[in-house]
Amino acid sequence: MLDVTRLRVLAAVARHGSVTAAARELGYAQPSVSHHLARLEAETGSQLVQRVGRGVRLTDAGRMLAERGEEILGRLDAAEAELAAYSGLRAGRVRLAAFPSALGTFVPRAAAAFRAEHPEVELRFAEAEPPEAVRLLRAGEVEVALLFGYPGISSSEDDGLRQTALLSEPLYLVAPADVPGDRLADHAGSRWIAGCERCRGHLVRSCADAGFHPDLAFTTDDYVAVQALVAAGLGVATLPGLALAAHRDPRVRIERLPGDARLVTAAVHGTPPDPPATASLLTYLAAAARTTLAGTP
Repeated sequence: MLDVTRLRVLAAVARHGSVTAAARELGYAQPSVSHHLARLEAETGSQLVQRVGRGVRLTDAGRMLAERGEEILGRLDAAEAELAAYSGLRAGRVRLAAFPSALGTFVPRAAAAFRAEHPEVELRFAEAEPPEAVRLLRAGEVEVALLFGYPGISSSEDDGLRQTALLSEPLYLVAPADVPGDRLADHAGSRWIAGCERCRGHLVRSCADAGFHPDLAFTTDDYVAVQALVAAGLGVATLPGLALAAHRDPRVRIERLPGDARLVTAAVHGTPPDPPATASLLTYLAAAARTTLAGTP
């Protein structure tokens, strides 16, 4: 059976490419790190590291084991946090992965309410678009992941997750203030600014339904940058309600796209019941999300 301590050592070496840096991170003496690596190679019967100059490089076997080790260690850390949480939310940790516009709107309110109610529980965040958030969730590196999707479009990467619907946010056409047209088809000849892969796919499908293929001139996940590019007359775009609630550039014009929306969910992985800290955070996220879009055009 693989030794957990030695897996932590290998994972640290993989991150830093240096025995010295790994020892510094772990608080070990450098000879101790080298000893653990040698013992791990003996246990596995494989060469895991190669010396390269003053540093080390993982072999193919070492990289594979380090990647799997990170997953295992993430699960162990999650198990420790969950066990601590079962003490009655007097201790423990809960980690959340969320996409930028959620972090810029309802997540801070939910987090503040959670911290006020459970000050002894450590709450951590990671910014991640849905594919990366799902990976973090499956690897046990977070307990909750905020995801978004579009009606009628399913993603196989989300299979096996338990998702709670938080809100349905409308989508808006974003155009320069002096450019007329409130429908996608009105801008068939324009250059377009697209977002992440999931958003870009939806934009292309929506434009195809409107009878044209968009000329994608720029791609950025940054909703502030999208509006700045539109304001400069470099293209048109679509943005969801959360992005506009987080930041609204007064130089652009927005028009709601009837019948189009983005669905936001909170996902967890594993069989119920959820640990108390996770369940509590889900409750606060749902409450904060319900009021987020009030007043958004």
